[in-house]
Amino acid sequence: TKTAMGARKLRASIEQPLIEEEEILARYDAIEELNANVITREEIREYLNPVYDLERLLSKISYRTVNPRDMIALESSLEMLPAIRMLLGNFKAPLFKDLYDKMDALEDIYGWIHSAIEEEPPISVREGGIFKNGYHEEIDKLRQAKTEGKDWLANLEAKEKEHTGIKNLRIKYNKVFGYYFEVTKSFLDQVPENWIRKQTLTNAERYTTDELKEMEDVILGAEDRLYNLEYAVFCELRDKIFGQMKRIQDTASVIAFLDMLASLAYVAEHNQYVRPTINHNGSITIKEGRHPVIEQMMTKDMFIANDTYLDDDTHRVVIITGPNMAGKSTYMRQTALISLMAQIGCFVPAKEADLSLVDRIFTRVGASDDLASGQSTFMVEMTEVAEILQRATKSSLVILDEIGRGTSTFDGMSIARAVVEYICDNIGCKTLFATHYHELTSMDQDVDGIKNYNIAVKKRGEDITFLRRIVQGPADDSYGIEVAKLAGLPEAVIKRAHAVLRQLEATAPGANKAMQLDFETVEAYNNPTVPSEVVDKLNSLDIETLTPIEALNFLYELKQALK
Repeated sequence: TKTAMGARKLRASIEQPLIEEEEILARYDAIEELNANVITREEIREYLNPVYDLERLLSKISYRTVNPRDMIALESSLEMLPAIRMLLGNFKAPLFKDLYDKMDALEDIYGWIHSAIEEEPPISVREGGIFKNGYHEEIDKLRQAKTEGKDWLANLEAKEKEHTGIKNLRIKYNKVFGYYFEVTKSFLDQVPENWIRKQTLTNAERYTTDELKEMEDVILGAEDRLYNLEYAVFCELRDKIFGQMKRIQDTASVIAFLDMLASLAYVAEHNQYVRPTINHNGSITIKEGRHPVIEQMMTKDMFIANDTYLDDDTHRVVIITGPNMAGKSTYMRQTALISLMAQIGCFVPAKEADLSLVDRIFTRVGASDDLASGQSTFMVEMTEVAEILQRATKSSLVILDEIGRGTSTFDGMSIARAVVEYICDNIGCKTLFATHYHELTSMDQDVDGIKNYNIAVKKRGEDITFLRRIVQGPADDSYGIEVAKLAGLPEAVIKRAHAVLRQLEATAPGANKAMQLDFETVEAYNNPTVPSEVVDKLNSLDIETLTPIEALNFLYELKQALK
């Protein structure tokens, strides 16, 4: 943005996005028209550049703390308004028509300040020198008396030099003694008898005369009256402008809004953002979406764009797996940011975006604690999750970046699964859920509305390359040790970690029985994928008397029953 007002308006829009489709589309239309008229848009931005913070200046006027320099800042800002309003009148979008009608060029207020205040006035309102010559007759008269008084002093100094013969005689002034003649010790014998001593210094004496006293009264009296009068007239002007506060506030609001729109249009053009479309079917479809901040930090178009699809039916919850550093958090945050940007009326970083409006965006991201109030990292995490589960609605967008890391594996996994199930069954909102619990990827078979995606990784031996591309399906590994290696852990630690991992995998319960069918488990959970007749056949089978050919035939029958 070009102005402080525009920056505040943009911040307010981000903190309170729109939920009314009509308002959002009006902003899209305005940005589209600004980018269709680039020269006019840049001209507006040029005129906005010198505009000071009108809202701050108004607060100073309200609190009676405004000074002459602030008045000049207000004047130079108001000087830009007629040109801005004229350019605004060239646009056809309804939003611009509305802004044009609300905007006041404030040419009368500009005229008041321009005719009154000096171009380079003092900061203080008590030192005079505020007003231009010709603005106020009494001020001009007092200013002339003050100026002529200085000429009188110069003439008196020259006259007394000649009369006394004191070559270094000077007329000086301070606030305690007023005006006085200063004579050095070497010329004391030449001082006239009628001079009155005022002060003795180490190297000089200070004197006054009746004539000097009279001049002092005239000059100082004129100066005091001048400063008091200038202050009074300045207060009159200030209060006169205060009476027009509503007009200035309305125009400041228009300037802030216009600055924000011009800024959003500029960024949309320079960063290749596209206009989103808004649907009413509850889906979020993003083609080649990008993270608006991270892509600016990466050079040479290194950012990898990804697609996103969420809806209220089969893609309510997307579980994202993959190693650390692969880009899960970036992918989820960019989806949330694209929704947020779209709902402040901004174009978005994508090739295409068809979005349904969300009422809120909830995030559970990062690890933090609040030890001062006795909350651990895990407690903070659970508090945030509780807030989401209590407040999210079917129209919300939820971003969950790891849940359950601060406790044991089984505890964390259980909580994570229960949270996902609750969101699916009780809330039904669109959710992106990143996790390292690979066991959760089986939920797509058990719960409707869950889909698995992962961040693709290319592995060469014990080295990995992050492809930053999101693909359907669960990740095949966590690659934690490989990421630790990239982080710079010592080689000995990496080797030992691989050895421990192999040992744990070999001794893990059921490690060599992964492909066996557990009959008791099948019965206990009434697995719907296994027909009851298969379980009955298995239970009635007498393995001791089974011949090889009978065993083969039995396996064939089982296979047919399971089809």
